[in-house]
Amino acid sequence: MLNDTITHAERELYLTLLELAQQQPSAYEWLTRLPTWLNAIKDKANYAHAPAYQASVARLPKLTVNHVDLNSDTLTIDASLNQSQHKQTTALLKQLMPWRKGPFQIGNDESAIKIDTEWHSDWKWQRVAPHLGRLDGRRVLDVGGGSGYHGWRMAGAGADTVIIIDPSCLFYHQFMAIRHFVGSADAHETGRYRTHYIPVPLEALPEHSQLFDTVFSMGVLYHRQSPFEHLQQLRGQLVKGGELVLETLVIEGDANTVLVPHDRYAQMNNVYFLPSVAALIGWLEKVGFSNVRCVDVAVTSVEEQRQTEWMTYHSLADFLDPNDSTKTIEGYPAPMRATLIAKK
Repeated sequence: MLNDTITHAERELYLTLLELAQQQPSAYEWLTRLPTWLNAIKDKANYAHAPAYQASVARLPKLTVNHVDLNSDTLTIDASLNQSQHKQTTALLKQLMPWRKGPFQIGNDESAIKIDTEWHSDWKWQRVAPHLGRLDGRRVLDVGGGSGYHGWRMAGAGADTVIIIDPSCLFYHQFMAIRHFVGSADAHETGRYRTHYIPVPLEALPEHSQLFDTVFSMGVLYHRQSPFEHLQQLRGQLVKGGELVLETLVIEGDANTVLVPHDRYAQMNNVYFLPSVAALIGWLEKVGFSNVRCVDVAVTSVEEQRQTEWMTYHSLADFLDPNDSTKTIEGYPAPMRATLIAKK
């Protein structure tokens, strides 16, 4: 028997936006575009694997869930699985590989399904969370949210509404797979879900919506050909006085230092600008942000980003110079990430 997880989640998203539009008229434009956004991600002409991903989610079994912990480093769904359910669930989730952002666990004993993702996204959250303004009761936008791991953590931290956006068809269905097991565990007292996913890039959103108290952009800026445009778009989604949380690749240097990779960076062909922290602060101030501060800088380790059973392709260890781990295979400085927080 097939489940209706995706249909129900999309209905919850629609109702959430409808309620929001009654308070903030700018949300009506989101409602107008929503059918197009949701239809596009299911269109085989756009995404050849979409029907297979949908089928994998729809075939996930209904489990008896005892508890869902959105605050643990491993997002944990305490559920009882018999041998058949364990085998079926594992096989279906592996059809949604590669799993890059997590980790997740489904089950309650040694035989639990542990989705050991490429990234220890919990390590990033540990670095970011202590510096955040309170999320309790806030509307939050998570840009480039991947599988939704950080979005779930934002809901676990008390956010009233979390909207994750990412144009990846695979990541959208990974989120829906986890949503299937989370069920209503993140719901308001009214029963309305708090965590939602729209499969679009930031530039597809209505400009200057000013709907969100907090906007996260983590691991996105260096993929943008126009970083200033990205920062302006982020600012346009924030309410006055809202908080931006920006995490991106940086390099050492002064306010005039910016690396523009000639071809690939760490084997990625879509990396355009890696500024110094000082340069990035200047960029944020130039587009109108204030109270800009850098709260964390961390060199990415091969323990934080690595190949696993759930992500079997090349990972960071393959992208570094085998004779000098402080450099990428192309000779650039190895990945270093900074987190900055700013106010609109």
